[in-house]
Amino acid sequence: MGARGELFTTQVYLDNRSYFFNVKENRTGDVFLQIVESKNRDGAEADRHQIAVFSEDMQKFLQGMEKSLDFIEKNRKAKQKAAREKKAAKDAKYGHGTEKGSEAGSKKIYKMKKDGSTATPSDGIKRTGRIHVVSKLPTEPKED
Repeated sequence: MGARGELFTTQVYLDNRSYFFNVKENRTGDVFLQIVESKNRDGAEADRHQIAVFSEDMQKFLQGMEKSLDFIEKNRKAKQKAAREKKAAKDAKYGHGTEKGSEAGSKKIYKMKKDGSTATPSDGIKRTGRIHVVSKLPTEPKED
């Protein structure tokens, strides 16, 4: 038996945290898993938090963890699906923007600052709420 009743230890290092999974045995012979999180703080002493799970409770602990991991995975997949559907709906409404000269690809909507409504300018000038001066002089082709 190792120091302080340690039977087995493994470590996981992340960016600013370390996790230690220690299998220990106490003085009465009970085996338990000790999970320690050590979080580095800027130049200060590290924060340490730990939990202990005894061997008779390990199956219930693992079932709870498994349910939590399943929820996280389902939630991640649901968010990805919603993002794909939102992108598909946006592409269907406004087009992909890759077709040159097409109406769907060149349509732009700008928000007006005062009331938050949207408008599609017919003259192709981006409206930002500032004063714009646009020359209306006709352009004539150069003759050689």
